[in-house]
Amino acid sequence: MARKAAIIGGGVIGGGWAARFLLNGWNVSVFDPDPQAERKIGEVMANARASLPALSDVPLPPEGKLSFAGSITEAVEAAEYIQESVSERLELKHRIFAQIQQSSHGVPIGSSTSGFKPSELQQGAADPSTIFVAHPFNPVYLLPLAEVVPSVKSDPQLIENAKTILREIGMFPLHVRKEIDAHIADRFLEAVWREALWLVKDGVATTEEIDEAIRMGFGLRWGQMGLFETYRVAGGEAGMKHFMAQFGPCLTWPWTKLMDVPEFTDDLVDLIAGQSDAQSGHHTIRELERIRDGNLVGFLRVLKDRDWGAGKVLKDHDKMLEANLPAPKAEAMVMAHMQVLPGWIDYNGHMTESRYLFAGSETCDNFLRLIGADMDYVKGGHSYYTAETHIMHLGEAKLGDRLIGSVQVLSADEKRIHTFMRIQKGDEVVATLEQMLLHVDMKAGKTCPASPAVLAKLLPIAEAHKDLPRPDAAGRHVGQRK
Repeated sequence: MARKAAIIGGGVIGGGWAARFLLNGWNVSVFDPDPQAERKIGEVMANARASLPALSDVPLPPEGKLSFAGSITEAVEAAEYIQESVSERLELKHRIFAQIQQSSHGVPIGSSTSGFKPSELQQGAADPSTIFVAHPFNPVYLLPLAEVVPSVKSDPQLIENAKTILREIGMFPLHVRKEIDAHIADRFLEAVWREALWLVKDGVATTEEIDEAIRMGFGLRWGQMGLFETYRVAGGEAGMKHFMAQFGPCLTWPWTKLMDVPEFTDDLVDLIAGQSDAQSGHHTIRELERIRDGNLVGFLRVLKDRDWGAGKVLKDHDKMLEANLPAPKAEAMVMAHMQVLPGWIDYNGHMTESRYLFAGSETCDNFLRLIGADMDYVKGGHSYYTAETHIMHLGEAKLGDRLIGSVQVLSADEKRIHTFMRIQKGDEVVATLEQMLLHVDMKAGKTCPASPAVLAKLLPIAEAHKDLPRPDAAGRHVGQRK
C-alpha cells in the first residue's frame, strides 16, 4: 500500500513537493484554499513528469494518487509525512501548525520556510518536537537540496526518520546544526543578491550582464564544486592556505557593499523590472520553467555520469529504487525518458537518423545499469558489447517531442542478451531496434559468462518476457517486405 504525504499550501514550492512525492510512488493529499490550486499543481506536475524521470536509470515506482482535501484535517489524516509551504507569515504558520496537530500525532511536520528558525515555528505548538525546517529549492522536483534544521526541542529520532524519507524521494537532507536566520544557502544568496542590486542601481551592469557573468563563469564552477573546493583549486598545488594568503588581504578592500542595503524605491523596482522584462519578457514563465528544467536535467545527468555532487545523490537514489523494484513482469520495461533537443534535428526539422540509434543506446544502457552491468562493472574488466543492431524507422519525431524507450528481452543466457527496443512518442512507435549483446572479458578480448550477480537480475527478466508476444519485426532482414 502506498504511503501518504500531506502538502499544506499548493503554490510553486508546495506543488514541487507534491510532484517529488507523487513521482516517487507516494499518495499525496493537498490542502490549499486557492481555487486555482488544482490548475497550478497540474502544470507543475506536467513539468515534473517531463523531467524528473529522465534523471533515473531505473524505473520509478508507479505514480501515487493525487487528491485535494477540503480541510487540513482531511489532508493530514493517515499521513506519514507533512510539509507546510504556506506564505512567509509567522502567525499564519502558527495557525496552520495548530490545525495540523489537532489530527496528526507524532508525524514529522517540515516547513518550507526560507527565513524562520524552527524555534520560532514551534512557539505555542501543542507538540513542538515534531516541527522542523525542511527548506527546499525550486524546482523541488529536480533539485535535491533540503536544509533540515531542528531546534533543541526537536525529537532527534523524528528528525532522522524525516531525513530518511527525504532520501527515499531522492533529496539530499543537509542537516543544519545551528539555528540561524535564513539557514545556510539563502544567507549566501542574499549577499549575492544585495551586491547585484547595487551594481544595477549604480549603473555598473544590467540584470542581463550580471546573469551572464554568473552563468558563463563562476556559476558553472559552483554547480559542481561549490565555493570552497573551487577556491582550493584556485590555490594551485599549495592548496587552500596559499589561496587564503594570496587573496585574504583583499577582504579589507572596499570592493563590495555587502554591509549596505540600497534604498528599495519605486525607481529601483522599475529599473530592475524593466531590465528583466527586456532580458526575458519574450518567454512566458512556463516556457522559462521548461527551459530551466531541460538545462538542469542535462547538468545533473553529466554530474551523475561522473558520480559527483548532486549526481551522486541521483545514483544513490537509483540504488534505493533498484532495491525496491518488484519482481519482473511479463511486459516490456520502460527504461528511458527523453526529449528531442535542438541538436537532434536535421534540415527537414525531424529527428536525425543517428539520434534514433542514440535513443536506443540510452534505453539499452539504462537496462544494463538495471541488471548491474554499470560503469563499476566495466571498471572490473567486463562489459556487454553490441554485436549487431537492426533499426527500423517507423515514424517522425520533432523538436520538443517526449520519447520513451522500452526493452523486451527476447532471449538471454550467460554470454548473450537478445533485445527488442521500442522508441515511442505517446502511443506511436517511431522506431524499433533489435540488438544482440555479447558479454566480454575486456582484457582477454573474448566472450565469457557474465557475473552471477548480473545473471541473477537478467535471467528472471528473460524468463518473465518469454510470455510476451514475439514482435513481428524481430528477425527481419534489411529490405524485407512487411
